[in-house]
Order: sequence, then C-alpha cells, then structure tokens
Amino acid sequence: MTGALVGEELVLPRSDGSLAPYRLGEPTAYEPVSAPLQSRVFYAAAHIVCDPVVAWGPGGPTHVDWEATLAYRHHLWSYGLGVAEAMDTAQRGSGLDWATARELIRRSAAEAKAVGGRIACGAGTDQLDAGRSCSLEEVLEAYLEQVAFVEGQGAAAILMASRALAGAAAGADDYRRVYDAVLLQASKPIIIHWLGPMFDPALAGYWGSDDLDEATALVLDLVADHSDRIEGIKISLLDAEREAAMRRLLPEGVRMYTGDDLNYPSLIRGDDQGASDALLGIFDPIAPAAAAALRALDAGAQQRFDEILAPTLPLARHVFQSPTYNYKVGIVFLAYLNGHQGHFRLLGGLESGRSVVHLAELLVLADRCGLLRDPELAADRMRRVLAVAGVGVR
Repeated sequence: MTGALVGEELVLPRSDGSLAPYRLGEPTAYEPVSAPLQSRVFYAAAHIVCDPVVAWGPGGPTHVDWEATLAYRHHLWSYGLGVAEAMDTAQRGSGLDWATARELIRRSAAEAKAVGGRIACGAGTDQLDAGRSCSLEEVLEAYLEQVAFVEGQGAAAILMASRALAGAAAGADDYRRVYDAVLLQASKPIIIHWLGPMFDPALAGYWGSDDLDEATALVLDLVADHSDRIEGIKISLLDAEREAAMRRLLPEGVRMYTGDDLNYPSLIRGDDQGASDALLGIFDPIAPAAAAALRALDAGAQQRFDEILAPTLPLARHVFQSPTYNYKVGIVFLAYLNGHQGHFRLLGGLESGRSVVHLAELLVLADRCGLLRDPELAADRMRRVLAVAGVGVR
C-alpha cells in the first residue's frame, strides 16, 4: 500500500498477516450544490445510524440515533441527490423493523418536504411474522398497508421484493396476482425493486423461476401491462448486460434504475440506445463524487464523468464483495471515518460482518478516491478500530 507523502501515516494490516505503512493523501474538494440534477435521476439508498448506548437484543426494539440519521439525509440532499429511504441499505430486513421503518419514513419524508429534497421509500411486507408461513392474501394486505403509508407521507413508493411472497408463491402466476393488485390500488406511480439473491438469499427464484430469462420476461410483461402506474424499475442483479438488454425493452417513460453497484458508471453513461438512472447503495458513501459526475454529464463533459467515477469502482467492488449482503458494514464504516456519526456500530452488531483487513483496505480505496474529507480525523478513527481489533498489540 502506498500513498502520497502529504498526510497522516498509518500502519495497516494486510491479507497475508503482515503490517504495512500507508500515508493518506489530500481529499478532493467536492462542494455541495443542492440544485436538481438534470441528465439522470439519482437516488442514494441511505444507511441509518443506530443508537450505540441503548441495550438491545434479538427480537428487541430498534433504536435509532434520529439526529445523526436525518442529518445524513440532509448531507445527501445538499449534493442534489435523492434519498431512497428504508431500503436494505438502512438494514431493512436485517435489524430495522417495520415499526421503526414507519417512523424513519415519516421523519425523512417531512424533512424532504421542508427542504425540497427528492425522496422515495421502501414498501414491503416485513410487518408479517418471519417465523410463519403466510397466505397470498396476507402478503397483498401487507404490501397495500405499507404502500398506503408511504404515499400518505407524500413520498413515492419503492415496491421491495418480499421474502413472505417468495415463501407463499407457488409460481409466476402468484407473483402476477399480488403485483397486479398492488399496482392497481396504488395512487401514485411506483418503483419496482428486483433484488437478487446475492443481496438476500431468501429471494432466490423470485418471480417464480430460477431461470433469469423467464423471470425477466415476466417482469417485462408486468411493466408493459402497468406502464402508466410504474415510474421505474430498479434491478439489483449485478449483471450489466442483462440490465442494458432489459432497459431497451421498457415502455417509453418507464425508467431503468441501476442497482448494479459493480458496474454503475457504464450503465449510467449508457449507449446510443439509452442509459440507466440510478438507485444505489454505493451512492451513500460516494455522494460528493456521484453528484459531481452527473453534473459533468449535465454539462456534456462525458470524459470528466468517467474520470470522476472510475476511481470509485474499486472502492464499490470492495464494499460489495461476497458475501454481498454485508456491504452495509462498509457504508457505515465510511460514514464513521468521515465524521457523519460518532461510532462504528450497526443494528444487531452487524459491524462484525467484515474483517479489520477488509476495513483497512476500505480506508485506502476511499483515500485514493479523495473521499476522506478530513484525513486527520479518518486516521484517528482508523487507529481506534485497529486498537480494538488488537492490530499491532502483542
């Protein structure tokens, strides 16, 4: 690991068990500009900040640091990005219960209205007991309850993939029955989210088939039948070719929101047959660079767009490396390094999902992108994490 000899020096662990020096470089100056972005619609799927002091346990209530959590939404809006609220990045399905998600949606939607920020919120079925089988009718009612709540807060609804539906559906017809009914009763156009099993293994075979071609055909039929009720579809399959091919088949006016945190620059840049908008977890930590890149597209400076986002790809691919569902650890860690929260903890203790070697490499990759806004603070916080992990202690 090497760095420009301009800043704080750290001794970091490596995957071979050795330690190596690394010197932090200078941050890139990305100035907040809250004016709306023009060329694409960008949502950052935002993380939450848990309260690290309140006692918690399996099945217990969720405790959120509301001040820090909402401040982070304002940070994202200050760069002109939209906020995708109460998604899997916010530990929906891995610690954030529906009761707390409701409060998160309510508070965030009110803040968005106050500042004119774009917001869309996840609507799922997680109020259903995860420990029992559910009928299709129960799944439908759960979806309708959550969509109605989101719309009642003045936000757009993102129809999240449902573990309960995956368990209840006998095949593709059952998925169509539920999605048809939700779309027909929604009062505003909806964003549909297809989340792949790399993000949630319980969603394997979603849409009634393990064959992605069959699943894609079903989704395209659904969108074609309800194109006036669907604002867009977010694809999180980490398959750039499939996304681009599907994007070309969408009805006019229906957006393709890339959820591909491994290939987003090329998908957003697009080709002569179109481009993807974005709803990405990686935009949470790289918001300043993402916004600057899209402003370059707004100005017709495609080369500058590429120059800004290219260095972020190694960081994103490290954050989302297998097991992909642990990506939330890296996002919260980067927020901690950048001073957006005072601790490195996740709901349910999920910060243990990545090794200290993984975290050390995250720091290096973020530094190489110029995304550590205060290198001295980041170095101090990295040293604390290393000390707790026993690095260098004998």
